[in-house]
Amino acid sequence: MESLITFLQQLDPIWVYASIFLIAYVENIFPPSPSDVMIVAGGYLIGIGHIDLWTSLIVSTLGSTTGFMTMYKIGDWFGLRIIEQGKIKFLPLDSVHTVERWFRQYGYWLIVINRFLSGTRAVVGFFAGMAEVKFIPTAILCFISAMLWNGILLYAGTLLGKNWEEIGSYLTTYSQVVTGLIVIALLVAAYYWYKRKDKGNA
Repeated sequence: MESLITFLQQLDPIWVYASIFLIAYVENIFPPSPSDVMIVAGGYLIGIGHIDLWTSLIVSTLGSTTGFMTMYKIGDWFGLRIIEQGKIKFLPLDSVHTVERWFRQYGYWLIVINRFLSGTRAVVGFFAGMAEVKFIPTAILCFISAMLWNGILLYAGTLLGKNWEEIGSYLTTYSQVVTGLIVIALLVAAYYWYKRKDKGNA
């Protein structure tokens, strides 16, 4: 990572901004990718005066939002076809329709917190599109969520200075905890859903 910082310091700022945008975008399409760590590194570059805070925040947020909305459109255009053709083996069709219903009910809340759900961002975007939640509110809420999260990461990078790499271990732990909590929540929700379904069939 130190060599990456050295390389970025030698680049014209416009290419640093382009790199931040690109990695923030790609993370939503091909997770996991080190976008959060890259944005923290951007915070370090802000601290030493190589790039600007507000420009970095805008380009990282636009990258995150554009990537999320790309997954939204993939879910909107191809989601059901992909699922119904059985191309995603671990998602039974009944479960997908259940998730779809949940998304129609709680989707906007998931979009607001999606940037803080490390490792699940692409899935949230995909199901948002498949559930056909409204495009413009989705884009606005995603932008706000991304701006808050990226702002925290950039600020952390400026505070940590040369020790910015330390945040990588914290982000890994955070990601594991969040993923674990999401899995537990889904299992509990599935348990109560099947229990209620069995009662209805009795």
